[in-house]
Parts: sequence; structure tokens; C-alpha cells
Amino acid sequence: MLAIVDYGMGNVGSLYNAFSLLCEDVKLTDDPDILSKSDAIVVPGVGAFSDGINNLRKKGLLDVLNKEVIEKNKPYLGICLGLQFLAEKSFEGGEHEGFGWIKGTVKKLQSNLENIRVPQMGWNDANILKNDGLFNEIQKPTFYFLHSYFLEVDERDKKYVTSICDYGGNMITATLQKKNIYAVQFHPEKSQSTGLKLLKNFIEDIRK
Repeated sequence: MLAIVDYGMGNVGSLYNAFSLLCEDVKLTDDPDILSKSDAIVVPGVGAFSDGINNLRKKGLLDVLNKEVIEKNKPYLGICLGLQFLAEKSFEGGEHEGFGWIKGTVKKLQSNLENIRVPQMGWNDANILKNDGLFNEIQKPTFYFLHSYFLEVDERDKKYVTSICDYGGNMITATLQKKNIYAVQFHPEKSQSTGLKLLKNFIEDIRK
């Protein structure tokens, strides 16, 4: 059973529909008991880092995520905010503590180029650094992004970055994988057949 965490940050309906094409048992939930019983956890999200963390905290989900993913090594897929939450801290709207599962900081996109606007909203190419895992049988992918902040991974954890993209000179962490922890900055559910293939790869990889 795959559990998609619904904590009030963005429309999760399209993601639920995408996973329903790939899994027999998908649940959209904010119930800690269901997360504990699940085989994998997906944390999506669109919006401000501070609002997302506060919502997870109010719903009592921070502790259960840490227990299930870090202590029990349950597969985790973070999407957009779900990737940024992995950081040690974020500077979006002040300084806020993240999960701390990846050494790094969430910072605002910056660009001096006139044709580059913030947020990044639309299609961009991902430069694959590691071909296995999420990118099995995927070459030269293009994904749909929507974000104003990005996770700048510390040198100590750069080895977990599996793809990057260039936006106005910002080398953005597009995907990463650290053991059972997978994460993407873009929206696979909005990235047509390539995004669906990536979600399928996630499911197949955690079943191995």
C-alpha cells in the first residue's frame, strides 16, 4: 500500500490518479496510523516551506515520518516541497528547520538575466548524473517545474544528487536518492509520459 500524505499543500488529486494507474492500493491520507501501515510514503506539496512544515507539525506527522523513513527505512518519495523538506533548513520567509535527512539549505532562485523569471514555471531538461533508480530506461528527460526556491545540497551529500537542471545559471537539484529516500523538485504527475515512467520506476525500484 502506497500512502500519499495530504497535509493541505496543493492539489494532490492528479498525483493520486497517476499512482492509481500504477498501484492497486493507493491511499490519500493524513492519518499517522495509515502511514505506519503503508509500504511506501509519498510527500508532495506546493507553496511555502514554512506553511508546509507547520502543517505537518500540527497534524503530528513529523515524528511518524522520521520513525517510518529513518528508523524503519520505509521508501519515501518527496515531490517539490517534499524534496525541500529533506534539507537541514530553509530561508523561505525566515529561517525554518527541515527534516535534516539531507545536508543542505533551501535558498531562493536568483537570476540577473532578463528572460529568466522567478518562479521557474514550465518545462526544463534534467541532466542525469546517475541512470539507475528513478531514471531506469529514461534518457534526456524534460519535466514540469513550479518553484521559487531550491535545495542547495552540501558537498558532503552531493553524492546523493542524481540529476540537475540549469535555470538562469542556478544549478538546481532536480532529483536525489539516499538509500530509501527518493525526491524530485519537479512534478512528475504533470510531466506526461516521462513523469509517469519515473513514478513507475520508483515503484519498481522499491519492490526489488
